[in-house]
Amino acid sequence: MRDPDRQTWKSVLTHIRGAYPTLCRNWFDEIEFVGVDGGSMVLRAHSPVHRDYLRRHCLDQFNDALRTVTGRLLAIRFIGPGESDRAESRPGRVADEAEGLLGSAGFGSGLDPLALAPSDAAAGIALDAGVETPGNGLDEPMVVRHPGPRGPSRAFYASEAEPLGPGSLVINPDYDFEQFVVGPSNRLAHAACQAVASDPGYAYNPLFIHGKVGLGKTHLLQAICLEIKRARPDATIHYLSCEAFITDFVERVRAGAMAEFRHRFRNVDVLVIDDIHFLARREGTQEEFFHTFNTLYQAHRQIVLSSDAEPDEIPDLEDRLVSRFKWGLVAKVDAPTFETRVAILKSKASIRGLALPDEVAVHVAGVVKGNIRELEGAITKLQLRAMVDERPIDLAMAREAVGVGMGGAGPSGAGPSGTELTVQAIIDVVTEYYSVRRQDLESKKRQRSIALPRQVCMYLARQHTRHSLQEIGRHFGDRDHTTVMHAIKTVDERRERDRAFGSSIQVLEQRLVQTRR
Repeated sequence: MRDPDRQTWKSVLTHIRGAYPTLCRNWFDEIEFVGVDGGSMVLRAHSPVHRDYLRRHCLDQFNDALRTVTGRLLAIRFIGPGESDRAESRPGRVADEAEGLLGSAGFGSGLDPLALAPSDAAAGIALDAGVETPGNGLDEPMVVRHPGPRGPSRAFYASEAEPLGPGSLVINPDYDFEQFVVGPSNRLAHAACQAVASDPGYAYNPLFIHGKVGLGKTHLLQAICLEIKRARPDATIHYLSCEAFITDFVERVRAGAMAEFRHRFRNVDVLVIDDIHFLARREGTQEEFFHTFNTLYQAHRQIVLSSDAEPDEIPDLEDRLVSRFKWGLVAKVDAPTFETRVAILKSKASIRGLALPDEVAVHVAGVVKGNIRELEGAITKLQLRAMVDERPIDLAMAREAVGVGMGGAGPSGAGPSGTELTVQAIIDVVTEYYSVRRQDLESKKRQRSIALPRQVCMYLARQHTRHSLQEIGRHFGDRDHTTVMHAIKTVDERRERDRAFGSSIQVLEQRLVQTRR
């Protein structure tokens, strides 16, 4: 294997660390450079979970780094242990297009990358499998989408990038039991999850975990999946959101393909569903899930569910489902204590390869008291500040960056100048940015042009003010707290996967900071 190719891979990794610091993880160093196959750099992940995560969440960034380093239209291909490093023709792959686009553009080929660059329309494969059911707008938790990066590389490996089936969630390899910080607020839930992972179908079945947003429920669910897969690689695990389950059900009913739907969900070893409270008021879906639950339970197949509320508090949920959800163990996850927050900060920084002094962790944990996502946001802000200022993270930087909370407005809601950031100020900034009227945000309109700015307002209000979910909802047409939670989750997830949208949120946050000066 040529040394220049290995050097190219090292340069790609260096570029990733500089251009996408928040994406990088310690285990990136374990990615093995395999070689160059046509117009692709082949990289091997050390487990199928890492491979799937890289394909779903990192492909765009790695391709950008490769093309920046080489100046050519080349692609990254991730493979797992034991997989061939040679591209093979598969049904659904545009192999001929791949050869025509990249096959001759090997390293050192001397070809003009601009001459090879296709248009956006020709290069991408649309993987948006979103479905909007009648009567549902973007404020309601009935839309599930699975967007993928657009571009040539997505066309070549679309079939590889969706290995878990429609609606399935990719497991984050960072979310294992080892990385989960145990404290008084989550000790019972953690112990129950470990027991389920050790003896699925028998220890606690079903296992129902509930707690407010951002307290680690998803981490525990994914840790169960990771541990079962480690012990039983042949186990069939379906891990998905309740939104995806509902949408898939609606699609199958419309297509008259319920037999296929039932086969998919009733022939698994483990069924893990996040945010099961979205079953509320969905009578048809509740009926189907009831029979799916019974089938799995009677066969001693493990069922794991998470919710923002305990079974008795989920509105309009059938009594028979409430009863079954309580058959096994119901465990609550509470907000982390101060000591737990310090340990979480140290753990999250370690995963990113950051040196976080103890005094910084103590300071941030004392300021950011909301949830784990806010703690991660604080780590991100410190990481970016350290990169921009080109100096190590210290207490002075922490006081400057997160001294009063995220984005300059934390639990106190006060900005750097001591002025209060209000929901009205957020609405003014967002309406100007998106060119919408406040009256529309308060109305029942559900058009995308109105619903998205409304969701962004709710997200920013939660992040940068002291208002509760109920108080935020009252500013937008008296919407209930579940709608606000859905808006926050929607914006949070889209911000993570869509760089352009994430940039727009950063612009809005910068404008909010300016309003307080």
